[in-house]
Amino acid sequence: MPPMSRLGRLFAVVAWIEAFTWAGLLVGMFLKYVTETTEAGVWLFGRLHGGAFVLFVVVTVVVGIRLRWGWFRTLVALASSVPPLTTLLAEWWLRRTGHLTGPADREAARKPNAELQPTR
Repeated sequence: MPPMSRLGRLFAVVAWIEAFTWAGLLVGMFLKYVTETTEAGVWLFGRLHGGAFVLFVVVTVVVGIRLRWGWFRTLVALASSVPPLTTLLAEWWLRRTGHLTGPADREAARKPNAELQPTR
């Protein structure tokens, strides 16, 4: 598997940030609505998650276009930002399938390496 491109790494980092802020918001909602102790978590992580969500959408669209994901992969990655923590699943899937590398690197990885083939 070729290494991730710079855009692939950017997508992965933003996916983790989006998931972290989702988790913080969930904890904040638990503290606010279940234990009724504080609203600080919702106040803080609500703002952070809103920014992370918008950043994730923008980065996903840019990376999807630049790395030539096609409409299906791009829509799946965008949809992963709605349920909690699923941006991590999208990042894992795209990394495993090689779609966080550049298109040229993906093509090179699919073709057998001529240097490794035995000569006759």
